[in-house]
Amino acid sequence: MDKLKLHTPNLTDDNTAKIAALFPHCVLEGKIDFNLLKQELSNSIIDGSQERYQLNWVGKREALLTANAPIAKTLRPCREESVNFDTTENLYIEGDNLDALKLLQETYLNKVKMIYIDPPYNTGNDFIYEDDFAENTADYLQRSNQKDESGNRLTANPESNGRFHSDWLSMMYPRLKLARNLLRDDGVIFISIDDNEQANLKRLCDEVFGEQNFVANIVWQSKSGGGHDEKCIVKEAEYMQVFAKNKLSTIFGRRNIENTNYKLEDQYVSVRGRYLLNKLDRMMRGEHYSEALNYPITSPDGNDIWAGNKKQKTSDWNWRWSKTKVEWGIKNDFLVIQKNNQGEWAVYSKQYEKMNHNGEPVERDYPYRSVILSSEFNTTQGGSELLKLFESNLFDYAKPSKFMEKVLNIGATKENDIILDFFSGSATTAHAVMQLNAEDGGKRKFIMVQIPEACDPKSEAFKAGYKTIADIGKERIRRAGQKIKTDNVLTAPDLDIGFRVLKIDSSNMNEVYYSPDALSKDDLHRFVDNIKPDRSDEDLLFQVLLDWGVDLSLPLERKTIADKPVFVVADDAIVACFDRNGGVTEAFITELATLKPLRAVFCDAGFASDSVKINIEQIFKLLSPSTDIKTI
Repeated sequence: MDKLKLHTPNLTDDNTAKIAALFPHCVLEGKIDFNLLKQELSNSIIDGSQERYQLNWVGKREALLTANAPIAKTLRPCREESVNFDTTENLYIEGDNLDALKLLQETYLNKVKMIYIDPPYNTGNDFIYEDDFAENTADYLQRSNQKDESGNRLTANPESNGRFHSDWLSMMYPRLKLARNLLRDDGVIFISIDDNEQANLKRLCDEVFGEQNFVANIVWQSKSGGGHDEKCIVKEAEYMQVFAKNKLSTIFGRRNIENTNYKLEDQYVSVRGRYLLNKLDRMMRGEHYSEALNYPITSPDGNDIWAGNKKQKTSDWNWRWSKTKVEWGIKNDFLVIQKNNQGEWAVYSKQYEKMNHNGEPVERDYPYRSVILSSEFNTTQGGSELLKLFESNLFDYAKPSKFMEKVLNIGATKENDIILDFFSGSATTAHAVMQLNAEDGGKRKFIMVQIPEACDPKSEAFKAGYKTIADIGKERIRRAGQKIKTDNVLTAPDLDIGFRVLKIDSSNMNEVYYSPDALSKDDLHRFVDNIKPDRSDEDLLFQVLLDWGVDLSLPLERKTIADKPVFVVADDAIVACFDRNGGVTEAFITELATLKPLRAVFCDAGFASDSVKINIEQIFKLLSPSTDIKTI
């Protein structure tokens, strides 16, 4: 029976293993021979460094190291701050988003459909993450189980900082690399940004996601007017860069809008809708010209009509339809032959709103455009929205939830998509997910991540009792969810407006769990239990879910079996008993095995004797042979 490792994977080791599989001769004693690997990937002789097109900055290598280094942390559930904890499929993670992204790597690998983030814009007044760049990962367990001296990983980044851009890039790089892992093959990421870093962000994303997966740079006219004191040019726009994980696999949402060009009506309007006219002929030069599509069509007065309104066949015009299709179109009223403004006969096809040229029903839609005008959404709407919810101006800046609904309509096209926002702020994304689900009956799920950034003591939020930005975000979801539920009680009675609060903390396990060989005999009396004394059974359950890569939003149930408390996750995904007082007997194991769970987990200290621990596998092998058993 194996033990759970209870820490995130070491991505450096994983990458080394992948390289070893492809180029085994480039890995010696577990170390990569980079010169040999460079030569393996080059068509010319490698002799020292070569110039190449790339984005580089001070601290890039350390940022990559930080992305790959494992951590021994966990997510601790907080029921009292959650809504519908046992049944909701939404998550709110409070803590450093770099840690959160690492903790989610196994559970949500290739599962997230859409990521939206609104990171610090690096204006000189923003706070950025001051990540802990380790020189190596040998002592990561000890280091990651402790809080840093400042207690808060946010630091000001003034323009006077000599590493102004480098520090911002070092913050973004590891987070984007980890985020990419979470995206599905058809996943997409939207990143809001302004002028200060939009150029660097584009090049950074080109490197992380691949230049070929760039989709668009959406320009949002977030405000209009004002700026009379501006010395150069009034800046009214922000940007939203869009990258796909695999652009060829990604399907983007489209707009269903009323096209005002459909103005004409005929006797089929109730079925086909209104229509507009398109000329049936077109100029087709050179190899695109088709002689088979250049034939005469008889006009109402009996004369021949040639493509291009010529009275004789020419070689630079042809019809769009075949002769057979034209006959079908005339018969079924899909064509109009009439004189144009010059008094010449012309042939037009009818394009109906609700039916295509083959007589099949169609729902006409249009791709979204890369420009959003302030007349549609602007920054003041976001503030007004929060003011109505809280009856106080708690947040200096927030995007309107309708703006985020539009982003969701582009990127999260299916009703059960997972949406991640790891710079959650006031939780506009969560608000928009709930609202859109209420409108179209979707089952989209959100994962919000926000560090508990302290509110300014002088701010309205602090005066109203909100100590951190995370507190505001959680309360916004509570209030917005209740309002949406009330407004849609008849149309969306089963709407999920809950969220499960999980807080990032050090591992639940004492140091002895990770390095038992490092202890002397004199230390053993201090570690009778390898679990920290302040951790609950539910804390342990969520660390097990993370380690096993099980969905953190699955429904939970508490049962009592043979007088022992047991957690049951999603009926049979996991059964867990965290008894630490020797209460796990063979009789209890026998009854538990009848549930036939996919996985079962116990504490080492819970077994009544060594023989019970030995026999547990035989009992499960007899009653539930497919169960995977582990201990902590």
